Amino acid sequence: MSKVILVTGAGRGLGTDTAREALAAGHQVVATGRRPEEVERTLGGPQDNLLVIKLDVTSLDDAQAAAQAAVDRFGRIDVLINNAGNFFAGYFEEITPAQMRQQIETNLFGPMNVTRAVLPFMRKQRAGHIITLSSSAGIIGQEFCVAYAASKFGVEGWMESLRYDVEPYNIHTTIVEPGFFRTELLVDASTTWPEPSVDDYAERTTATIAAWKSMNGRQSGDPAKLARALLAIADQEKPLLRFVAGADAIQGVEAKARELLAQAQASRELGGDLAYGAAS
Repeated sequence: MSKVILVTGAGRGLGTDTAREALAAGHQVVATGRRPEEVERTLGGPQDNLLVIKLDVTSLDDAQAAAQAAVDRFGRIDVLINNAGNFFAGYFEEITPAQMRQQIETNLFGPMNVTRAVLPFMRKQRAGHIITLSSSAGIIGQEFCVAYAASKFGVEGWMESLRYDVEPYNIHTTIVEPGFFRTELLVDASTTWPEPSVDDYAERTTATIAAWKSMNGRQSGDPAKLARALLAIADQEKPLLRFVAGADAIQGVEAKARELLAQAQASRELGGDLAYGAAS
């Protein structure tokens, strides 16, 4: 069945693939980005089922205007795919406080802004689906990813809790946790690379930047396949609460689950029966 699907960050990478696949499947697509003319050109120009809107996800005003324009054009919003994001790479001491705030602003408050704008329409229609792109870095802490992981761990907690807020109104939520896909996250337009500034990290920083840049475009995951999977999830009667995307991500999540169970057991052995306020 045709749906109205709003996609953020549709100007490149996974957002473009998702919008294209949705159009090809017969859906009505609201494709958003900071440069709408580039979004429309990338998607092949004007189309009856396509509405292109300027949206900087860090602006709540932009988000509210985009949601209203979508409803004005298509009458409803069935699916929101929170895809827009960026990546501040580096070791913690080499990431400035301002950069850390920018990372959280885009990757966490950004999807919050768009979701806040869309939910009143979904509640009114008593139906909807919020799909938010997290990352395997939202479950598994990784070297050189401290800012990105902090933002995506935040996404995980927000989305996992949002589920309970909106379930009574027949609104579903799905967290998507991709591993390494060819989504253009590592291109300079999406990634801010650190300048080596702390001697202790300098050698590792230089080597890691070179290794990650060489990986760009060679990641194992196919974003078009991921886009089709997102649309399949949007079509489920009872959508997945979490979609771990890619063999590398599944392997990592399974390892993290085993680690958590082991830590829980170790905690029990150390003193898991401790009671607050109990006499010592």
